Amino acid sequence: MTRKLAYVGKTASVPQLEPATILNALVSPIVVLDEEGFIVQVNGSAEDFFEISMSHLVGVELKDLLPADSPLFSVIDHARQTGAPLVEYGMVLDNPRIGHRIMDIQVSPLTERPGWVVVALHEQSIAVKMGHQLSHRNSARSVSAMAAMLAHEVKNPLSGIRGAAQLLEQYCAPDDRVLAQLIRDEADRICALVDRMEIFSEQLPLEPGAVNIHSVLEHVRRIASAGFGSHVRFVENYDPSLPQVLGNRDQLIQVFLNLVKNAAEAVPAEGGEIVLDEHLFDPFVTTKITGTGLGLALVAKIVGDHGGVIEFDSQPRRTIFRVMLPMVPQEQIREDEAE
Repeated sequence: MTRKLAYVGKTASVPQLEPATILNALVSPIVVLDEEGFIVQVNGSAEDFFEISMSHLVGVELKDLLPADSPLFSVIDHARQTGAPLVEYGMVLDNPRIGHRIMDIQVSPLTERPGWVVVALHEQSIAVKMGHQLSHRNSARSVSAMAAMLAHEVKNPLSGIRGAAQLLEQYCAPDDRVLAQLIRDEADRICALVDRMEIFSEQLPLEPGAVNIHSVLEHVRRIASAGFGSHVRFVENYDPSLPQVLGNRDQLIQVFLNLVKNAAEAVPAEGGEIVLDEHLFDPFVTTKITGTGLGLALVAKIVGDHGGVIEFDSQPRRTIFRVMLPMVPQEQIREDEAE
């Protein structure tokens, strides 16, 4: 089968290429899925990517090749629903056959076949991966350098704030004295935090001790209620039998202050509610940390340094953060009581 093409005054006969020939010429893996998620066509690069021949790939459901909870499937569903191409960068695909791959994903619906989509997988190069790692390291160095440079400038105004709070504490009414004390305590805590701005350095010692977590949460609640969380209703549901935890009080205040501040910014301006809830957990030790953004990264780092873990469960209109910390050993409690 041929078709006529005109080229500047002359006519040439050009053979029409089959779609499979064009797909096989592409270096990126290409997978065509039907409306039920079964593979109907692949190219040669997809065979190499999955290490399965084309004859065995066709007719297989993509969920049989990748974990069912892979974010790739949500991208495919979104492209089907909108009918528009969708691109997702830096997606992790991981299974024993293909290993750990960081991919850029492009999903394009086929207008001629409702529900069918073409999935193109573009693997990020080693250079890009290394660039991201170097960028993260440079960012961490920049934060440390900036902290060292600004520490002196931050502590100077804090000294003035603390002095003013002390004066207010002497002359204000008894009901307002608690707020003045709160300002003074927060100024002291921030000064101590500035001294430890190298929190992301692995050389920083933790210096843990026995901490009453009720006192930490009550302090955080008062700070929030007096400032950024004044529009929020706080619900406290504490377990009175909770033992003391092993940690650093100021750093734990920073952890829960960041979490409560994030929650206060996420809830609506009216009718928002934040629940401070406590449960008893067995002692454990882990160094696995997760987090998103500088605030949550700091939270995860501090919790990890305490030998604890932080996890979250996000659902529509509700997100729950769980911070689990080790208990103080009974031997240390007896030693503290003896002193």
